Amino acid sequence: MTTLTDTRPLDVLADFPAIPAGWAYLDTAATAQKPQVVIDAITRGYDTTYATVHRGVYQRSADMTLAYEAARKRVAGFIGAASPDEIVFVRGATEGINLVAQCWAGTQLKAGDRILLSTLEHHSNIVPWQLVAERVGAAIDVVPLTADHCIDLDAMAAMITPDHKLVALAHVSNVLGSVLDAKRAADIAHSVGAKILLDGCQAVPRLAVDVSALDCDFYVFSGHKLYGPTGIGILWARAELLDAMPPWHGGGAMIDKVTFARTTYAPPPARFEAGTPHIVGALGLHAAIDYVESIGLDAIHAHETALVAKTREALSQINSVTLYGPEESAGIVSFSIEGVHPHDIGTILDEAKVAIRAGHHCAQPLMEALGVPATARASFGVYNGAADVDALVKGIERVTRIFG
Repeated sequence: MTTLTDTRPLDVLADFPAIPAGWAYLDTAATAQKPQVVIDAITRGYDTTYATVHRGVYQRSADMTLAYEAARKRVAGFIGAASPDEIVFVRGATEGINLVAQCWAGTQLKAGDRILLSTLEHHSNIVPWQLVAERVGAAIDVVPLTADHCIDLDAMAAMITPDHKLVALAHVSNVLGSVLDAKRAADIAHSVGAKILLDGCQAVPRLAVDVSALDCDFYVFSGHKLYGPTGIGILWARAELLDAMPPWHGGGAMIDKVTFARTTYAPPPARFEAGTPHIVGALGLHAAIDYVESIGLDAIHAHETALVAKTREALSQINSVTLYGPEESAGIVSFSIEGVHPHDIGTILDEAKVAIRAGHHCAQPLMEALGVPATARASFGVYNGAADVDALVKGIERVTRIFG
């Protein structure tokens, strides 16, 4: 088991001005705090360099357009895309999934086709597919979990059929931290001709992602979980899939020519980016990627793995605590305390200056499978350390005494 003494702990807390001394922020899976370099990039974007993109003929607009497109190129390199033209800026992973649901699945699926999801999916990777399935007459099947709460790929291989046209899975679970063998999942999907979408929200902040090596067809993630701003996210898709997809939103910037008789559309990615984009959000995301890579994803993963190991080991010594997810989870520990509602756990921990998430985590089907209404969840980031784990454990011990 990896421990904090086996790895070189990260020492970056001073980079995060919103985390005061003595506050253990353990809700990174919901949203990551922002380093000063990201805040500075956003401030600069609105302050001394702001202008619209793609439309102005004046120098500042041209400069901002270059910066905006440089962010697209930075994202492409970060996830191993073949071309920046495969990168679509969206509001977040939710919008990215909905875009694929409407513009690919909504045009490609027909009555009798099937979609394959898993038990642990976030609502954002369930509801869009239900909407499409209801509209076209498709059906949804669900891959179960293994005993240690990972997506059961053996079961997936046994249940997938040529009727399955799309598979949509979380690369890393937002509740359990379980890591999908994404390459094997893609191989299983492709064995019957299905496309596969991966929800990478919890993966990109802590794992090196190469969409070409994973051999997936669509990949989505949100900037705010990657230490970047809210309101910006990424849909990556294979160029040939984007080329074949119709637009979703209509408006400026996504057109070739508009007449009242007929409109023709721009090629991807512009086709899917109607209206004035979140310009400064893209600049902030660029800065966030630079920041994460300056630390190193291998170092981040090792650091968070050590924090998870320390947390699970300590909580396993408390008889009333039940842990969920695999031992080797990626940066996330979900748990419950016998006889105590997770909201009460969260409230008492807040009094001790420990911030966790309590609830169903937008994963109600998973809660049903676990047999609980909700869980408490501690999730780690680059700014956390052993002292945060100690504060969490001390707070949980207080919870057990209060409800003893």
